[in-house]
Order: sequence, then structure tokens, then C-alpha cells
Amino acid sequence: MALQILYKADISGRTEPFDYSAEMDALKQGTDARAYCETIVAGALARTPELDAVIEGCASRWKVSRMTVVDRNILRLAVFELAHAPDVPYKVVIDEAVELAKRYGTEDSPAFINGILDQVHRELDGASASGPALKK
Repeated sequence: MALQILYKADISGRTEPFDYSAEMDALKQGTDARAYCETIVAGALARTPELDAVIEGCASRWKVSRMTVVDRNILRLAVFELAHAPDVPYKVVIDEAVELAKRYGTEDSPAFINGILDQVHRELDGASASGPALKK
């Protein structure tokens, strides 16, 4: 659901907040799943420039604008979760992103997503001294 909402925002060129409650109707009101989806969508939309900078810093010779719409939005969601959802293990975030890439991306998407997110995780974990910084 979160990927669909970010995809819709991306292809429509929306940069301002918009009402995505119709898309959320598939998730029951008052559930943890809906609350989490709302949190990651709002966070990813609010921090898109910051997330894109991190993605580009970890994607060797790739600009976010050159990535497929699906790939860049999977990455935005996952990078947001890696940085702002400390209760979700990084392996779960990466695995879920790769599964989304397998389902909705191109043949090359899973490996592409996995490689970038592995680098983002190392950056956030402080394993590498170079690269972009993202506030946790």
C-alpha cells in the first residue's frame, strides 16, 4: 500500500501533502498496519529530498531521477525505515524491499535494491566513514 501511494505521488509530480485516504481504505481503520503505513508514507513524502540524497550517495553512478519509478520508491520507503524505524530489524526492511522489487520491479531490481540498501545500512550503522549522512 505504501509503495502504491508513493508511486502515485511520484508519477503525478506531487510535492505537497495530498489526501491518500482512498488508497488507505484497503487497510482497516485503527489497525497497526494502517498506522504504520501512514507513518512511513508521511515520513517518506516529507523527507524525499533527504532520502534521495542518501540513495544517490550509496548508488554508485546512479541518479534517483534515472531509476525506475518503482525502484526509487521502494528505496525511499526502505531508507526511511532504516533511518526512522529502529524497532524494525534492518534485515527485515531489506528483505521486504527485495520482495517488493521481485514482485513489481524489473529483472534487475532485486539485486539493485539489495546492493543500495546494504550500503545505506552500513552508512547508518557507522561502518563506513564516507558517504551521506542521514539523521536517525
